[in-house]
Amino acid sequence: MKILADWLPIILFFVVYKFSDLYWATGVAIAATLIVMAVLKARGHTIEAMQWVSLGLIVLFGGATIFLQDERFIKLKPTLLYGLFAVALLGPQLFSKTLLMQKFMGSKIDMPRAAWAKLNAAWGIFFAVLGALNLWVANSFSTDTWVNFKLFGTIGLMGVFIVAQALWMNRFASAELPDALKDKDSP
Repeated sequence: MKILADWLPIILFFVVYKFSDLYWATGVAIAATLIVMAVLKARGHTIEAMQWVSLGLIVLFGGATIFLQDERFIKLKPTLLYGLFAVALLGPQLFSKTLLMQKFMGSKIDMPRAAWAKLNAAWGIFFAVLGALNLWVANSFSTDTWVNFKLFGTIGLMGVFIVAQALWMNRFASAELPDALKDKDSP
């Protein structure tokens, strides 16, 4: 359900943009985000802080885009969101030695603290680079190119990064089999 919540508004934005314009697409993205959040809340799902931040940014910057008829606001939204992700990950690591990635995933994956620090930093830097890349594409290319980058470029880069991180984290996977898979007859 979380993947749907994160990607549905972006996909709808892209589809509506291709058949209409940026302002209609922005309105649909705002509406879709509000509906998805309402459905999550109604079904009793926990809504994470960054999902609330994303909702606030799409309503604020999307609303400014529509009201002022200025596409710069909606183009800035991903950069701000990725920047907040980067600060949320890197800030605590730098100033209080808190590793948010370990807090979120530590109960599911066993890795040494040094590995968690590298993973946390890698994600923080990735989000900072993604934010800078969004800003560059938004300011250097056409709106059509930016919309395509927002969907395909972001998803592609995220997919490649996740696979790379998973392969790297696999080094720390335990070689011990769960009891259900062990041969009961072996000593």
